[in-house]
Amino acid sequence: MSAIHESRRALLAALLAEHDVDALLVTRGVNVRYLTGLVSSNAAVLVRADATALLATDSRYIETARRVCDGVEVADRRDPAAALMEAAERPGIEAHVMSVAQYRRLGEPVALEGLVERLRVVKDETEIQALRSACELTDQAFADVTATLAAGMTERQVARALESRMTELGADRPAFDSIVASGPNGSVPHHAPSDRPIERGDLVTMDFGALYEGYHADMTRTVAVGAVAGWQRELYDLVRQAQRAGRRALAPGASTAEVDAAARDVIEDAGYGGHFGHGLGHGVGLEIHEDPFLRATGAGRLEDRVPITVEPGVYLPGRGGVRIEDTLVTRTDGPELLTRTTKELLVL
Repeated sequence: MSAIHESRRALLAALLAEHDVDALLVTRGVNVRYLTGLVSSNAAVLVRADATALLATDSRYIETARRVCDGVEVADRRDPAAALMEAAERPGIEAHVMSVAQYRRLGEPVALEGLVERLRVVKDETEIQALRSACELTDQAFADVTATLAAGMTERQVARALESRMTELGADRPAFDSIVASGPNGSVPHHAPSDRPIERGDLVTMDFGALYEGYHADMTRTVAVGAVAGWQRELYDLVRQAQRAGRRALAPGASTAEVDAAARDVIEDAGYGGHFGHGLGHGVGLEIHEDPFLRATGAGRLEDRVPITVEPGVYLPGRGGVRIEDTLVTRTDGPELLTRTTKELLVL
């Protein structure tokens, strides 16, 4: 991985030429990991305009840093940011990360935003393979748990079963707190699993994913338990149609607002526009929510090799809801689908 991290630091160094700085002090943990491979709660890396780098961390992580961070000078410091500030004449800092108090304490360096995040949007094939593996674990956990899901189980039991199964299959851990929303609870997009027993006639929405080698999968499926009412099947078919339209709109060069509109227009044309309040999707990678974001007010265009979710939903207060979500990767020849579980309505 050292060659990959070295290439990432070189790309960052090239970006520094656009700004009046001789280095960037990176203090956001996920960005330090992206540039060096070190996972730490207290580390910083100074990437200079010539692509050389100096990393500082404390005694808890110093041996790990020396082992995994090839090509990076490593220093043992309790206050990594302050230590690295002394190694540059005119450094920039991650202004979207640093507190005002720390910024002032460091002498008010040049404030920059989102440089590393800009690089992280487009993934290399090593990252995409980690995401692909995370999605495979997610698919398998869903298949295993739904094989035993039945009326009488609680939302909390289903959520714990999904999370336990992902870990048993080889996930580092769940990528985020799983959502299981049954019956009327399905009208709450981010419902926290409760002790409500699942009943026959319920729609059950499950939003979950596996974390693998630091990369986050994200998938949502809505299933039916017992007989399906006409309104439930109609709602499901509508969301499935919208989700298909959103997936097909994913392409390098497409604007994020256009992709959102492709799915949203389907729902609005059916008269349910007021029941789809969130954005269509978001990037995934070392974080579960990262750039780019698909939403009606979004700006910017998609690039090649961008992992992103497509997750339209319709939520009817007091009755329930449906959401269908996949993780995909933009490709020049059409999006690559990473979560491969069927989108046919499963009746359990």
